Amino acid sequence: MPRMDDTTSAPPATPPKAAKRPSSATHHGIDVADDYAWLRDPGYPEVGDAAILEHLKAENAWFETRMAPHKNRVDALFKEMRGRIKEADKSVPQKDGEWLYWIEFEEGAEYKKWWRRPVGAAEGYGKDQLILDEPALAKGKEYFRLGAISTSQNGRLLAYSVDDNGSERFTVRIKDLATGEHLPDEIPGTLSALIWVVGDTGLIYSLANEQWRTDNARLHWLGKPLEEDVELYHEDEEGFRVGASLSANETWVILSTGDHETSEVRLLPAADPLAQPILVRPRQKGLEYDVDERDGVLYVHANDTHENFRLATAPLDRPGEWTTLIEGSNSFYLTGVELFRDFYVVEGRLGGLDRIELRYYDDPNRIEPITFPEASYTASLGNNPEWAMQALRVSYESMVSPASAFDYHVAERRLELLKVQEIPSGYDAELYTTERLEIIARDGTPIPVSLMMRRDRAKGGPLHLYGYGAYGIAIPPGFSTTRLSLVDRGFAYAIAHVRGGDDLGRAWYKAGKLESRINTFTDFVDVAKGLIERGLTQAGRISISGGSAGGELMGAVINSNPELWGAVVAHVPFVDVLATMLDASLPLTPGEWPEWGNPIEDAAAFALIRSYSPYDNVRAQAYPPMLVTAGLNDPRVTYWEPAKWVARLRELKTDANELLLKTNMGAGHGGKSGRFESLHETAEEFAFILWQLGIESPPKAATR
Repeated sequence: MPRMDDTTSAPPATPPKAAKRPSSATHHGIDVADDYAWLRDPGYPEVGDAAILEHLKAENAWFETRMAPHKNRVDALFKEMRGRIKEADKSVPQKDGEWLYWIEFEEGAEYKKWWRRPVGAAEGYGKDQLILDEPALAKGKEYFRLGAISTSQNGRLLAYSVDDNGSERFTVRIKDLATGEHLPDEIPGTLSALIWVVGDTGLIYSLANEQWRTDNARLHWLGKPLEEDVELYHEDEEGFRVGASLSANETWVILSTGDHETSEVRLLPAADPLAQPILVRPRQKGLEYDVDERDGVLYVHANDTHENFRLATAPLDRPGEWTTLIEGSNSFYLTGVELFRDFYVVEGRLGGLDRIELRYYDDPNRIEPITFPEASYTASLGNNPEWAMQALRVSYESMVSPASAFDYHVAERRLELLKVQEIPSGYDAELYTTERLEIIARDGTPIPVSLMMRRDRAKGGPLHLYGYGAYGIAIPPGFSTTRLSLVDRGFAYAIAHVRGGDDLGRAWYKAGKLESRINTFTDFVDVAKGLIERGLTQAGRISISGGSAGGELMGAVINSNPELWGAVVAHVPFVDVLATMLDASLPLTPGEWPEWGNPIEDAAAFALIRSYSPYDNVRAQAYPPMLVTAGLNDPRVTYWEPAKWVARLRELKTDANELLLKTNMGAGHGGKSGRFESLHETAEEFAFILWQLGIESPPKAATR
């Protein structure tokens, strides 16, 4: 098949128009028509239908034609963005056993290399060992993504998995680090972590089934054929997914299964994974929990007594008897717990801001928070692989502070700065300001907004508003070098922490899902109106973006309030919500019903989803300029969702504004791989925004 930027034929003069092929289905007595259902290839995940491929090719050709006059802008933005990346860069080494491990990018490289050297060896004295060479693995491939990577406990073997087409089916290989050779073992079709067990003679993994669901945990013995692999656990409930991890002390394999609202955990001895598993507590609808173990005591992070979770303990021989150690709280959202030999670390959010606390097994009243200097930031534990850690690796950034790596010396209660993200083209944080606003939604709820801009920005200028709002995923107020290409051209950049994420706790998440889903959309609109009322921007001067479920958000707000937006970018947008939730054969659908509702069985869920599903609510009205992306191999948001949506928009919209669809024919949900290939797509996105908002001025200097 030719590349989508094939220039052998004349550029198209008009946008493509998809054929209408009447199709309908009846649910709960209601007929749902879909003239563009044919864009779904019946042979998916293989896409071979000539008419479908021709249509996607035509859309890509139209994208190339309309963006061609802006090539210089795209190139300039790409050069800017690349200039902010330290091309030859490496992470701070971290000790794990007898080795120090780090990753490194070479000048111009799209992918990183993984290195190690013996503890105590001087840097650069011939002891550095290249353990995995991603550029070599990616050579000649249009797409490359490293999945799991795991070094054996004795440090000799490296298991890793690779996806080379964006389909999220990874092939596992095992490398002998002493010889540099690969073992003959090869496991295709995985979608999981890789867990070493039984003295590094076995590897636990999960296969993706035909619907991309991991309904299993399997054990592979090194040197044995795949046919002899043992299924340790199989999940029969359709919407549940299985995952495996090691306890912090590496004594237990933790087998977890669950969907978006219910979980269940079993424990297997890492030294004998074929033993009878220990069920911690049987699944109960709405009960979510995770587990770790120390000295025969289970530490259980659970939402059974409070939606913001508590921490409980239980004896290993009576794993279902939970005694509260840290009570659940309305003010503190306990997001996770990490155990170490001498202490444990509690992570959570207080008032929407990250909080990290050290606590001690022998003194429940001893609480040591790690404090940070800024009023708005994001902080978390980094890579801390050892059981007996004396200094904790911590990551920190804010919207104006580049990413920093610290070691927190536990005994001294002291943060040591190890590295700050370097921006070669220059960056002066004093030129920028960040704040956290609250804008009152139409139902009286204050919605947090993280905002960044230059101090010399003109009032009322352009503003970019980003949102997601689903699955209880918070959007942290972190640092972005690409964002500066908008901010230095006079944009304010805002993140709307709308309901549906868990930015303010579990109640915040629940207030944007199922029957409360509409809150996510109205929050975003109300934030935009509130920013206008505060004089920060004007209607029609706001660009917006979101991806996946955030793309659904984009689709909903252009239907409801098209006049507010000057440019819209929807990445792999989940816009055909009703049809997807009605199709149990699709990869994500059964596991998604707790998030969106089950319109197959529930007439009320059907009616609600039908009322907001972006594709089903496109109507004859003026729409803002839009750039839409898709991935042909995307198993999460299938390519036909954005393709159908754009087709219906082209049919019904009453304006002459730009509507562009770009489908990556060799990529999946995350777009192109590689740090510069993906950067080029961001440059295209920003060029589109600047074009549509009529901004031609070059950026202001990033340093004084």
